[in-house]
Amino acid sequence: MHSLYDVPAPAKLNLFLHITGRRPDGYHLLESVFMLIDWHDVLHFERSPSSQISREDLNGVTLPPDDLITRAARTLQQATGCTQGVHIGIQKNLPAQAGMGGGSSDAASTLLALNRLWNLKLSRQELQKIGLKLGADVPFFLCGHSAWVSGIGEIIEPLNGRNALPKQQFIVIKPEQGLETGQIFTSDLLKRDTKPAIVADFAAEHYGFGRNDLQPVAEGLQPEVMKVRNWLESFKLHARMTGSGSAVFAPMTQTIDLNSAPNTWQIKICKNLESHPLLSWVSG
Repeated sequence: MHSLYDVPAPAKLNLFLHITGRRPDGYHLLESVFMLIDWHDVLHFERSPSSQISREDLNGVTLPPDDLITRAARTLQQATGCTQGVHIGIQKNLPAQAGMGGGSSDAASTLLALNRLWNLKLSRQELQKIGLKLGADVPFFLCGHSAWVSGIGEIIEPLNGRNALPKQQFIVIKPEQGLETGQIFTSDLLKRDTKPAIVADFAAEHYGFGRNDLQPVAEGLQPEVMKVRNWLESFKLHARMTGSGSAVFAPMTQTIDLNSAPNTWQIKICKNLESHPLLSWVSG
């Protein structure tokens, strides 16, 4: 076996998330800024002597027979006719059911790593097409930067150069309970008519703009989300849920006493990333 490298798969936070409508096929139209942060899973890749795809959890957790990582590897094999295989070791650091895109990011980093390991030479756009088959958030993690995302998640405008986000530290808290995305999007209480915005509106107030339209529904389903938000707001921090939850975050505009938080909460102090750690691994 030829060893490769340990590859990071960073999480995202939704700085805001507006639902602007719904298509006849039931898909929701959204507007959001997806921001990359320096909290990540780590995936380890080793070339396999056969075409087999195998994986193990490096923390000793029993894995389901299939997940987004194995599906990403298989989909890449099928799309390219590649007959090489791989063994993938997974070190999960990101919480599940948090709204931070952990599974999608793992899939994107798998595509980036295998494109290199198997010497497939696919462009970023070609990988994004494959990624879209795996999930709506996967193409974002392949774009290389934080981004303004719209449509059903397929319109991705990277925020770099003069549109890059200011550097900022954030506190991210994942309560013990998670949330099922489907439960929120099917709720009759979900507001689906927020007026579309433009990047200039957001740029005037990067870390205070808009709201998360999913948050009121999520807080009704999972009161712990509101408990986290209230706790952060008691320190005068501007707290908001990310994605479909249940993680809540706030810009760290002052230091706070973390000892008063319940020990069931997973708390991480993070920074936003200037670019995806694997940005240079693919062209286009």
